[in-house]
Order: sequence, then structure tokens, then C-alpha cells
Amino acid sequence: MASEKPQAAATATVLPRLASIDAYRGFVMLAMISHGFGLAAVVRELANRHDPNVGVWQQIAYQLDHVPWVGCVFWDLIQPSFMFLVGTAMAFSCAVRQLKGDSYGRMALHAAWRAVALTLLGIFLRTSIEPSAEHPGVTPATNFTFEDVLTQMGLGYFFLFLLWGRSQKTLFGVALAILIGYWALFFFYPRPPSDFDTATVGVPADWEYNLLGVQAHWNKNTNPAADFDRWFLNVFPRLDSFEFNRGGYQTLSFVPSLATMIFGLMAGELLRGNRSGKFKFWVLVAAGILGLASGYALHELGISPLVKRIWTPSWTLYSTGWTCLMLAGFYGVIELAGFRRWAFPLVVVGTNSIAIYCLDKLTRGWIVKRLMVHLGSEVFTLWGLIDAAFAPLVQSLIVMAILWLVLYWMYRRRIFIKI
Repeated sequence: MASEKPQAAATATVLPRLASIDAYRGFVMLAMISHGFGLAAVVRELANRHDPNVGVWQQIAYQLDHVPWVGCVFWDLIQPSFMFLVGTAMAFSCAVRQLKGDSYGRMALHAAWRAVALTLLGIFLRTSIEPSAEHPGVTPATNFTFEDVLTQMGLGYFFLFLLWGRSQKTLFGVALAILIGYWALFFFYPRPPSDFDTATVGVPADWEYNLLGVQAHWNKNTNPAADFDRWFLNVFPRLDSFEFNRGGYQTLSFVPSLATMIFGLMAGELLRGNRSGKFKFWVLVAAGILGLASGYALHELGISPLVKRIWTPSWTLYSTGWTCLMLAGFYGVIELAGFRRWAFPLVVVGTNSIAIYCLDKLTRGWIVKRLMVHLGSEVFTLWGLIDAAFAPLVQSLIVMAILWLVLYWMYRRRIFIKI
């Protein structure tokens, strides 16, 4: 088995690092650290004022927050983009390591280490250091949670590596088998009895997003992944026993999101291959259209609802459609058309994605407080030049600019944080 992988991986050209991949990753990371540009708070303030322009800002803000359950907006595409690009990058990084003489065993150990490190880093960053409202004065405990982007990536990363070097047909077959199997798990898993009080799992009985009929198998917190977490998360020490996730996110979503990473690996092998740039571009476009069409069809036919929060099979295909189209856009503009200069700010971020993710999680609050201490409480209204309602937007932009400057400093000195 191990001897087959180097041979399969060597059939394509090891290209220099593609700026289009880094730019796409940088775009995704900047969107992630924007935290919706604070527009939710802007809209609330404008609505309280009965501002006539609130409707426009509501439409923009709607795209910068997750949908409650079924559907898709721009914000929902951030995590699948990030996970898709993990697979894309693996195609290049493993080929480079192989050319440097690393054995398959050594690369496997590195992949295992990276999987564990990403999972633990996700848990570390998601654990609050402040006492909670439920337990005032009690020292916080480690928050063992596995549904955020880093832990989901970590849980699936080693399995992704085991597929590296396989043929495109094999990769597609494995991804399809994962999605069919995950669909079957939900479809055949018994639904709660008709008299079950969904309020006990954080879902009002009259919640407008409750699904009916066959699609009820994918309802919030009454599905097999939710039941798994009610067992699995209580294996770990907690201040309170785990009952449900308020957002409906689940640990087992790493299984179908592994399919997203596999599709990304397929895209990476395509871009690393010997075919012409135009061929690669149009394959990505065709794959994007096919992903959108198939995912949406599964949703419309009632086979699988489009739910990002539990990464349904239809969502996997639909979101992969968007990621393929976005990657095609970056690839076409930067690599084929040769327009590169505009993408430099994105490349700075994309080459240090782990660094900016950690900086955002660890320093955002510290930066905001220090700016207010040293520049005054009106710093985010630019000392009265900006309407106070837009202070959250200005705050987001200023923090993003500061974090970008830190990464630019690191980029100039060739400091890149990798796991």
C-alpha cells in the first residue's frame, strides 16, 4: 500500500505555490475574522432608531451570519471553503515532502501529529478563561467541544492523508460512499416519539425551522449526531453534563466534512497536474455547477435538506459547488489572466492562516480595550466623525487592519506558523 502512494503522487507536476490558493484562503480568513463586520449590532441600533436605511443594512447583515437551519448565505460558505482548501493544499504539500525524500511513514506520523494538534488547538481556543454566568466565581474548565472548524479539520485530517495519492476515481468513490452512508445513518435512525418535548433539547415545538415528513430526520438536536454527542461529550470532565448544542452543531459532522476535504484534495491534484490551465479552470467550473445542481436537487426533492450546521450530504455537495467556483475564479484571474498585484493583501493572510486565526481568538478583545484606553472611548466613531451606530463596523475594520499589519510584518520576515 505504502509503495503505491509515492508512485501515484509522482504522476503530476509539483508546481510552485499557487498564489490563487493562498489568495482564496486569505479571503476566507479575512471574512472569518471580520465577525460579520459588526453589522448585526449596526442593524439593531438602526432599527431602534427606525432609520429608513435599515433595510439595506439588514440585507447585507443577513449574508454575514449563519442561517438558523435550512438554507445558505455567504457566511455559511466560510467553513467549507477552509476545509476544502485543506485538501487542496495537501495535494501540494505531500508531493513536496515526497520530493524532499520524506518516507510515507514519516509523512503519516506528521499527518497524525497535525490531526491531534489541530484538534487540541481548537479545544484550547474555544475554552473561555472567564467564569460563566451559570457558575460565577467558579474556575472555568476545559471546554471539550469538537464542532468548530479546527477540531473538525483535525478529526478528519489523518483519514484524508490516508487517501492522498489515490486516483481521482477512488477519491470520488470514497467521498460518495461517505455521503451515502451518512445519509443512511440519519434516514434509518429512529425519530423521537410524537409526544417528545423538543424544548428539552433547546428547540421550541413551534420553531419555524422544524422540518416535517422525511426531512424531520434532520431536525435540530433530535438526530443521531445529537444523540452521539449526549454520550460522547459527557465522557469528558465538565462543570455541567452536556444536553444539547444551542446552535445544533455536532461532532459527527467531521464525517461528511471529510468528503469536503476529499473534494478539495481532488481539486489540488487537478491543479497540480499536467493539463493546461484552461482545462483546469473549466473542470473546476463544471464541478462547481454539478455540485450546486446536485446538492440543490437533493434538497428540493426532499431527499436531504440543505443544512450546514449538521453538514448534510446535500449541503456537502452544494457548498463544494460554491468552493469550486470560487477557486476557479481566483485561479482564472490570478494564474490565467495574470492579475496578481490586487491579491497581495489576501496572500499575506493566506500564507499564515493559522497565525491570524489564533491572533483573532486570543487578542481581539485585548486590542479593542487597548485602543479605547489609549485613544479614548470614541475611537470607533473616529472621534465623532462617524455615526455611533456604525461604531461596531469601524471597530471590526480597525482590528482587521491591525491583525493584517502583524501578518505583513511576519510575511516580510518569512515567519510562517505551521502545524
